[in-house]
Amino acid sequence: MKAPENTPKRVWTVSEAKSRLSEVMRLAEQEGPQQIGVRRPFVVVSADEWSSMTKPHQSAGKWLVENIPAGTGLNAQCDRKSNRDIPFHGIKRE
Repeated sequence: MKAPENTPKRVWTVSEAKSRLSEVMRLAEQEGPQQIGVRRPFVVVSADEWSSMTKPHQSAGKWLVENIPAGTGLNAQCDRKSNRDIPFHGIKRE
């Protein structure tokens, strides 16, 4: 069985990784994630890989407004009786 593509190919001991940090970083860029430690493992990945794995934050309110099922009759608008800011006020469904 083949390991997933983003699974670390090698496990480094902490002392090994400390003394060979440049190599750990180079291999993270060239080969993918590098695991350091076994008992309390950490993973080193390149900045490009990290960016591709993390997505920009979207507010829950915006997600709710954009994902209200069509035809349910639910209304995302509200009658404002408060001066409190509503973080997703004014977001239009596409």
